[in-house]
Amino acid sequence: MTVERAEPVRFTEYGGYESDCPARLAVDIFGNSWLTVIVYTLREGPMRPVELRRAIGGISQKMLTQTLRRMQTMGLLEHRRYAEAPPRVEYSLTAAGRDLLGPIFALGEWADRHGDAVRASLYGDQED
Repeated sequence: MTVERAEPVRFTEYGGYESDCPARLAVDIFGNSWLTVIVYTLREGPMRPVELRRAIGGISQKMLTQTLRRMQTMGLLEHRRYAEAPPRVEYSLTAAGRDLLGPIFALGEWADRHGDAVRASLYGDQED
């Protein structure tokens, strides 16, 4: 099977790993496992926090709230409040948040192709 390789994208030189380097920001985003899970979960459209928590599973309310706030601050999420009783809140992806789906899908494809081999290398036949 032949795998097509895309030409690498050329970026503007930023210097020696400066703190405001966009690549460091991208690594930080993907280093937060809940952030990418939330982006993926919101791919179909807006959701309420209780729906997000139910769909994701394994995330505490505190971690969900912290991650949603961080994502809003980063401009990845929109927060909408409805004037209803009881109050209703929904979260949806911004354009920047939706653009993260491309790299998330690419990483998922990589994991599908190579995950078993990497896992076997890390955790293969371990004898006591």
